Amino acid sequence: MSQIRVTMEVGNDGVAVIAISDPPVNALAIPTIAGLKEKFHEATRRSDVKAIVLTGKGGRFSGGFDINVFQKVHETGDVSIMPDVSIDLVVNAIEDCKKPVVAAVEGLALGGGLELAMGCHARIAAPRAQLGLPELSLGVIPGFGGTQRLPRLVGLSKAIEIMLSSKPIMSEEGKKLGLIDALVPFEELLKVSRKWALDIAERRKPWLRSLHRTDKIGSLSEARKVLKIARQQAKKTAPNLPQHQACLDVIEEGIVHGGYNGVLQEAKVFKELVLSDTAKGLVHVFLAQRATSKVPNVTDVGLKPRQTKKVAIIGGGLMGSGIATALIVSNIFVVLKEVNSEYLLKGIKMIEANIRGLVAKGKLTNDKAEKALSMLKGVLDYTEFKDVDMVIEAVVENVPLKQKIFSEIEKACPRHCILATNTSTIDLNLIGEKIKSQDHVIGAHFFRLQDLAGYGVALAVGKEYAKAFPDRIFKSPLVELLVKNGRNGKNNGKGYYIYEKGSKPKPDPSVLPIIEESRQLTKIMPGGKPISVTDKEILEMILFPVVNEACRVLHEGIVVRASDLDIASVLGMSFPSYRGGIVFWADTVGANHVYKNLKRWSEIYGNFYKPSKFLEERAIKGIPLSAPATSSPSSRL
Repeated sequence: MSQIRVTMEVGNDGVAVIAISDPPVNALAIPTIAGLKEKFHEATRRSDVKAIVLTGKGGRFSGGFDINVFQKVHETGDVSIMPDVSIDLVVNAIEDCKKPVVAAVEGLALGGGLELAMGCHARIAAPRAQLGLPELSLGVIPGFGGTQRLPRLVGLSKAIEIMLSSKPIMSEEGKKLGLIDALVPFEELLKVSRKWALDIAERRKPWLRSLHRTDKIGSLSEARKVLKIARQQAKKTAPNLPQHQACLDVIEEGIVHGGYNGVLQEAKVFKELVLSDTAKGLVHVFLAQRATSKVPNVTDVGLKPRQTKKVAIIGGGLMGSGIATALIVSNIFVVLKEVNSEYLLKGIKMIEANIRGLVAKGKLTNDKAEKALSMLKGVLDYTEFKDVDMVIEAVVENVPLKQKIFSEIEKACPRHCILATNTSTIDLNLIGEKIKSQDHVIGAHFFRLQDLAGYGVALAVGKEYAKAFPDRIFKSPLVELLVKNGRNGKNNGKGYYIYEKGSKPKPDPSVLPIIEESRQLTKIMPGGKPISVTDKEILEMILFPVVNEACRVLHEGIVVRASDLDIASVLGMSFPSYRGGIVFWADTVGANHVYKNLKRWSEIYGNFYKPSKFLEERAIKGIPLSAPATSSPSSRL
């Protein structure tokens, strides 16, 4: 038997309650949409039904359209897979229904879920329900009428803000804006919604169709002014994302030519955007991020992660203070340990400065900043380590020092504690060599950049890499030359950039002669002269070696799946999410193109560009880099 995704119950009061039932979030899968159409047609036909309430089971209205359908469209290139929801369901079956329809919203109504609710003649919500249209974060625009109805319900400026930010609002704010007609306790939600629907049927409450409203739009000249400002902002904040401008264009279409024409244009543009490279990349990242939580022999056998409430950090330098900042703003208690009071005070001041910076940039409110700082405690010994869930060691790259620290923390911490090191180069087995709890040791490397971390770290890392991977690194004297010139990045205000208090870092022109000297010393320029390369070639010469390393990681079986590397690149190195991550992007470019260029460059510039065997094999056989391996690796490349 197929799963029943939509139910309908008709009460003695003559109200049909149509409920979406597709756990966990009542996503609008294709069978669910078909079920909704069927139940609305049935309720419309039945003489014993006076009014309709639309709701969701399991404490949620609907999390929106099933994103797996997008994936099927991307795999097949067939956009006809997308069902007609906007006109056939939301306009014809719901908004133009001859019987009043009230949405009873609890938990969440996101994307297509909120669009269904906006098609209803009234919306009643429980407290703390999330309402939003996050479609732009997936490379598309709202496709079930959201670009037309939201501005008519909350006003143009607020609607644009909600759509372009992709961030939800709570039902309390929705009530103030006019998106929600009434807020009621959860236990009264269905009762109030049924009565509201009957009151509309009996003309005791207004029968409102959102698409026909114009009272919150303002004049055409005012609307165009708002849209112009929004377009300018979108060009600055999302210059490479076509869906932002497309969304604003569709909103304007509806304001100028009427809501119904806007809905038709929205459906057309939605289908065009679904097939865009941007949508393919963003949908891939969304699904890949969800997949990272599925670990073979862990999640599939019922194991669940222990909650991390308190973390100790050893070392309050640039890296340690940055890690502490990230944790306290995420509501995790932090114990910061240093060797003396002077260093501890310096570390705490850096954390305070980081928090002030987040407030200044508008990323943190003053209240949240105060709360974050209240979760920080500085210490000079291990007494407070007795109940920590995790320790992150962030001291200098020195093996004996790290081994000593790990021996000490093993004695001071509870048995369940995770012992993490922030090292970027030293073998974890070596760090944990002298302790018994080796199964609790992990690497937790946090990224900063050369100018930020200081060149001492870069030099130390470079030496370790040169020892471990002599044929896989590009040896450059640039960092040594910068140090020789008295530069140490942000630490002393001079690096690739000039750092002056109170102003943004500025490129330092006086670094160019040092770069030129480095060029000459590397002796890789044909005839001693700089090569002429395009922007595209520069990008490929920098990123194709990263793809090559990703291929080695895949071959060695270090990650569960290729998409894990995509998420690591997006979250760890700020690879553009709309490109889908490093491996996804490489497959878009083509393994053969990557291989041929690396092979050509390796013949000119040396082994740094030499393609790995995994890449070579995939390129020659025409197999995507992301395709699962057919056999386990026999040796390292």
